[in-house]
Amino acid sequence: MLVLAVDTATSAVVAGLARLPAVGCPEILAERVTVNARAHGELLMPSVREVMTSAGAGIRELDAVVCGAGPGPFTGLRVGMVTAAALGDALSIPVYPVCSLDAVAHRAGAGGAGGDRSLLVITDARRREVYWARYDAAGLRVDGPHVDRPENVPLDGVSRVAGGCDALELPVVPPRHADPGALVAVAAAALRSQAPPPPLTPLYLRRPDAVPPGPAKRVTPA
Repeated sequence: MLVLAVDTATSAVVAGLARLPAVGCPEILAERVTVNARAHGELLMPSVREVMTSAGAGIRELDAVVCGAGPGPFTGLRVGMVTAAALGDALSIPVYPVCSLDAVAHRAGAGGAGGDRSLLVITDARRREVYWARYDAAGLRVDGPHVDRPENVPLDGVSRVAGGCDALELPVVPPRHADPGALVAVAAAALRSQAPPPPLTPLYLRRPDAVPPGPAKRVTPA
């Protein structure tokens, strides 16, 4: 099974092509990861084309797309979501959304020496806030995703932090963003079973800034 993975939930523009065997880990055939928070729209499709060319595969050979669904800032995240949706529609293949923080946690790895090794994954939400989720020693998400100020993120029992946030006084472990292999690994069970994908819904978490206009102000004669 050939799977294209994309993610634009962070400052990294991520694209990769993986071969998913019936058993075992995804095999990455080609990947492009470019850190540029202001160029998701300009870089994603060229990265996809480079990945396909580098792997010697045609776009119509794809069997599925996996897309990081965030959480992430609106402008960047929607680039990956819309691109994945468009490819799925054009090629008549399924698109599987996965929480981008889950992919970071998968790559960070579960467990570790010294008892409980609970992991916190944090990424930049801008506006002096962070997106975060917490994972147990088995790598399962037990809380989140949420958006909060760093000082309001609960740290009880947490021993490590991944995702590129240096604002907390905890050991920081890689990675800083999702990668294609982790994205596909998180979705592997659904891909292999060919289960219908869930709705392609972005995890913005914040309420929209725009609000309906209020009633017109009454104008009194001078």
